[in-house]
Amino acid sequence: MSSNRKGDRRERELVNELDDHGFAVMRAPASGSATERELPDVLAGNGEEFYAIEAKSSAGDPIYLTGEEVEALVYFARNFGARPRVGVRFDRERWYFFHPGDLHVTDGGNYRVKRETALGEGEDLPSLAGESTQSRLGDR
Repeated sequence: MSSNRKGDRRERELVNELDDHGFAVMRAPASGSATERELPDVLAGNGEEFYAIEAKSSAGDPIYLTGEEVEALVYFARNFGARPRVGVRFDRERWYFFHPGDLHVTDGGNYRVKRETALGEGEDLPSLAGESTQSRLGDR
């Protein structure tokens, strides 16, 4: 399966999961290529929280985003009145979310999320939806 088709499938999966958690949600079709303006992959809101989400998935390798992708996400979210989030999903794992400012910045100015970082530090969907408080080993 091509990476574009897999990415589209993962974005649709995220839309369905957000919908299941009570969000009104839409996917920006062909975000980044349908217009000269950079758009986030997904917009979601539940009446209290509004998110602009850049969605990325990987079989297991670290996920990278360019500095331009992150800047465009933050710019759009600020102007739209939403909170910017980067949603990441590694195969056989759930979606995890990060504020762009919490991502690791590489020496080249790109952003990176490793699988272990997602599992250890990412916010899961129930927490993003305000359904639960996520706890981690060692948290008290």
